[in-house]
Amino acid sequence: MTDQILAPGDVRTIARAASKEHAIREAGEILVAAGAVRPEYVASMLEREASVSTFMGNGLAIPHGTNEAKDAIIRSALSFVRYDEPIDWGGEEARFVVGIAGIGDEHLDILSKIAIIFSDEDEVQKLLDAPDAAALAALLGEVND
Repeated sequence: MTDQILAPGDVRTIARAASKEHAIREAGEILVAAGAVRPEYVASMLEREASVSTFMGNGLAIPHGTNEAKDAIIRSALSFVRYDEPIDWGGEEARFVVGIAGIGDEHLDILSKIAIIFSDEDEVQKLLDAPDAAALAALLGEVND
């Protein structure tokens, strides 16, 4: 498995997104800038969202590319964006947008770690209360274990 799935520099806090599509692009562009995916992966993230919502509950959306876009993944990685204002995600409110790219089946282990964090409302509250991106990155450090 890739050594560092979530680098501290790939964690952001942003005031607002104009739309869920804008938020997906932001999450995808972080993955592109990190060298984890090629730019065409971002389009596949939008394509996936058009076919099925990636909203997972507890304020979390996990946009990811289609199976056909697996070749655009260079290495497994996450991007993490917390928004100050909720984003309308098909009638649900998303505060966290996690872009995910997984080589082979690595995305399953990554998703499991994210799901464990977000299944605990106390952990979600800690993520909401974190003062900045550095504090968020510290709280999310276990995804790299």
